[in-house]
Amino acid sequence: MIRQQNIRNFCIIAHIDHGKSTLADRILEITGLVAGRDKREQYLDRMELERERGITIKAQTVRIPYTGKDGRKYILNLIDTPGHVDFNYEVSRSLAACEGALLVVDASQGVEAQTLANVYLALEHNHEIIPVLNKIDLPSANPELVKKEIEESIGLDCAQALAVSAKSGLGVEAVIEAVVERLPAPAGDPDAALKALIFDSWYDPYQGVVVLFRIMEGSLKKGDRIRLFSSGMEREVLRLGAFSPEAVDIDALSAGEVGFLCANIKTLGEARVGDTITLSENPADTPVPGFKEVKPMVFCGLYPTESEGYEQLKFALEKLQLNDAAFSFEPETSQALGFGFRCGFLGLLHMEIVQERLEREFQAELIATAPSVVYKVATSDNSTLFIDNPAKLPEAGRITALYEPFVRLDIHAPHEYVGNVLKLCEEKRGLQKDMRYLAGSRVIITYELPFAEIVFDFFDRLKSMTKGYASMEYEIIDYRESDLVKLDIWINGDPVDALAVILHREKAARQGRALALKLKRAIPRQLFEVIIQAAIGTKVIARERNSPIGKNVTAKCYGGDITRKRKLLEKQKEGKKRMKRMGNVELPQEAFLAALKVSEE
Repeated sequence: MIRQQNIRNFCIIAHIDHGKSTLADRILEITGLVAGRDKREQYLDRMELERERGITIKAQTVRIPYTGKDGRKYILNLIDTPGHVDFNYEVSRSLAACEGALLVVDASQGVEAQTLANVYLALEHNHEIIPVLNKIDLPSANPELVKKEIEESIGLDCAQALAVSAKSGLGVEAVIEAVVERLPAPAGDPDAALKALIFDSWYDPYQGVVVLFRIMEGSLKKGDRIRLFSSGMEREVLRLGAFSPEAVDIDALSAGEVGFLCANIKTLGEARVGDTITLSENPADTPVPGFKEVKPMVFCGLYPTESEGYEQLKFALEKLQLNDAAFSFEPETSQALGFGFRCGFLGLLHMEIVQERLEREFQAELIATAPSVVYKVATSDNSTLFIDNPAKLPEAGRITALYEPFVRLDIHAPHEYVGNVLKLCEEKRGLQKDMRYLAGSRVIITYELPFAEIVFDFFDRLKSMTKGYASMEYEIIDYRESDLVKLDIWINGDPVDALAVILHREKAARQGRALALKLKRAIPRQLFEVIIQAAIGTKVIARERNSPIGKNVTAKCYGGDITRKRKLLEKQKEGKKRMKRMGNVELPQEAFLAALKVSEE
């Protein structure tokens, strides 16, 4: 068994696309863990979607045996983390299993929004941080300027910052040596009662739940009987091991080590992330401090295109939830769309990824409604409700106050685009809090603004207004009272609950007109008249009409008395009245996309 002083647990943190996964690939290659014939880009990104999009979605661990320049044998436990704001919870969980972090910064782009966010997460855990300047072989790289930026924005000493090119492997050996020399060995008494923190878990169809853990104190071996603190459930360890980078069986693990276990656990609810594992015979007195429970922030309705697909969609959602604890769903019914599910996500990218996985991995055919955030409602009977679906908002007479979530938003952009960024934030009802100029030409602009304004098209517009150079990071801060109204869409006098949205009163009339016009274009013409209305309460603020398709009923009526033609036309008129009374308008997916796209115009 390896000595505790020779273990190093570290993770790689960075903004999206700054080279985390590439650096992990080079470390695996240089330490000889991945043979040349097995080598591939983004080796630790197992999911097809991750490899296709070039982003990390799930954090991955790997145990690396390494012989240092001093001749000693070390075990390096590396955790590769995601960089996108929606997967922040993966980063914070990974950091809890480490003592240090490699902060990777692109030497040509400098400090970005997620760089700062991830560093602050690491500092909360009192981690040792090693700055690594990546992509120094690019012609536009400016390592000295980026060092200044890091020192100014983060306050991290960059005198010993490492300059590397993860793509070519230049300087990566020095990074591995720095991990050994500069990061601390894990603390914890190997002879104490077992305390192991669960920082990830997923479902395997052959082994049940696979639990990824870090031992804080004590030791664990195959065959031990374990107990989980939160549920008190006891199980026998059937398999114990580590990923190196594929799963390798290990007989025993002790304090400071990272590994996985299988113990015939049937559901993810039995082995929750943040729970503590201890031994049944010699249990620990107190659990390890866990994690804040991840709460979904963005909600949307997912419905099968055909009602027969309901059970298939339910099965797909259950399977997906086994591998993504941050995703939630519950059944709901819509008058317009029938039976479906209200699903909760951490952000728009998370929502997009889940929808794509449902369509790819489970061949689900979906209709998705417009995303909504969670609103707080104070009612006349002194109760407080949290509403994630606009259709569930109580009648206006019962509401005494409506509150919406606000976020603190940090935008990093080159100084020449400051005007565009300020204009966009003001348009989205933002309150400016701070503006800091960094070394070179970069600016950090801090705003507080409603989360609902970010959900629709904020990121796309920010990127187009800054030619792709801006990056953003946000965190929910509180709920604030706002003058909000519910905008309903009526089609032929019937409300379409799936198209209801909650908006600020100032924007409601403009949005209502735009949405009604967009729906007029999206809904195909019928044999009867279709009236589209946008309303706030009982007040109609916009109306559009799709005229009926006319069938030429007199086509076969050659010559003869004019009354024959008149009789046919009267008959058609009666029939159309009846159709209008009985006819159901079929809404295509484009109608729901219209609700999303309307704010862009």
